[in-house]
Amino acid sequence: MRVALFVTCVNDAVFPATGVATVRVLERLGVEVDFPAAQTCCGQPQFNTGYRAETAPLVRRTVRAFEGYAYVVTPSGSCAAMVRHHYASFGGEAAGLAPRVYELTEFLVDVLGVTDVGAYFPHRVTYHPSCHGLRLLGLGERPRRLLEAVKGLELVELPGAEECCGFGGTFAVKNPDVSAAMGADKIANALSTGAEVLCGADNSCLLHVGGMLTRQGAPLRAVHLADILASTEEEPWR
Repeated sequence: MRVALFVTCVNDAVFPATGVATVRVLERLGVEVDFPAAQTCCGQPQFNTGYRAETAPLVRRTVRAFEGYAYVVTPSGSCAAMVRHHYASFGGEAAGLAPRVYELTEFLVDVLGVTDVGAYFPHRVTYHPSCHGLRLLGLGERPRRLLEAVKGLELVELPGAEECCGFGGTFAVKNPDVSAAMGADKIANALSTGAEVLCGADNSCLLHVGGMLTRQGAPLRAVHLADILASTEEEPWR
């Protein structure tokens, strides 16, 4: 099977290791991964802020970048949700891309039919479901099923897991005080679990929460799910 990696802006600019981890997981499962170099921003920040005209050329560019691929895989629920739920409103070929885009856990569980990807991660982990993945994509238990199959991993329940972390893209810029308060609640709940790692499937959320954890000097690391799934006994996560 051959797929295209839709790496997303946040991963490309800030968390490139997550893109590498995604490729490692897919290739371990026998999937051939291409990286279309023409991809840029999918237009989500502009669209969510109301700049529809400025979003349109980014939509067209994204559609062209992924032409010819039956499967486009991304380690981001928010970007997958943008394409799946909003591209059709731009008409033309944009609607045709939507059903071909899969968030990583969807692709692993629904398309490849696997939950055990051969990962090893001997740490206590709690999982935060991001809003787009939870509500727009309906990822449900897919991420948890993948984590539960990781050798050595102890998964603990996160109190208030379904509450927003406060990032919300431009929401955090427009409402910084509210955003910070919501992030503080999420951190307090995560710390109460005694986990070493706060896992999520969207690095935008982890950027927000992870930054607050770092400033507090908290004994908790924010780690993307792909990085956990890429970790093996031979090449453990560090």
